Amino acid sequence: MIKIVIFDDHQARRDALKLLISLQPEMTCIADFEDCTNLVKNLKNNPPDVALMDINMPGIDGIEGVKLLNEYFPSTYIIMQTVFEDDEKIFDCLKAGAHGYILKKASNEKLIEGIKEVINGGAPMTPSIATRVLNYFSKKSVKNNSELFDLSRRETDILKELVNGLSHKMIAAKLFISVFTVNNHIKNIYQKLQVHSVSEAVATAIQKNIV
Repeated sequence: MIKIVIFDDHQARRDALKLLISLQPEMTCIADFEDCTNLVKNLKNNPPDVALMDINMPGIDGIEGVKLLNEYFPSTYIIMQTVFEDDEKIFDCLKAGAHGYILKKASNEKLIEGIKEVINGGAPMTPSIATRVLNYFSKKSVKNNSELFDLSRRETDILKELVNGLSHKMIAAKLFISVFTVNNHIKNIYQKLQVHSVSEAVATAIQKNIV
């Protein structure tokens, strides 16, 4: 059973998400909060598998909430949810350690799919968000820095697909290789980029203009 917690300052939104989650046989909402003020205290006895995190909330907001989750509950996957497509906030969330970024206007099916995907090691993103992430630094430099990190052609290809939000299984299917091979390449990517998660790899790839 996937344990989910919701952070959103709108009661109606929280209620709608709880109802949606309750309809999924493999998911359960264990708690919901209007902000992240008492995050550590509230979750310490029952850490969630996935956190659905709004960005703009009173008190401690979503970006600070991501930092707290990564510090105190590093095994929790975090999907950001917002009505905004703000480039700076998107990147701030990824740098803070968010694992996915799905707009609130996305369909219920997309959100449920995103929860399943992040549990399986993917980095779910609304297509428009993925495009903005890819373009965020595209005009900063025309140089590709993959060689500076000694990434092979295959590792670079896989890193590009991680930035696109594909799961390990989806990358394997697209590149016609096994999931085992994808996992091995991703381990090498983590080592070369000195990161420990998909979100860190994606943020580093964009920030350093690697892909």
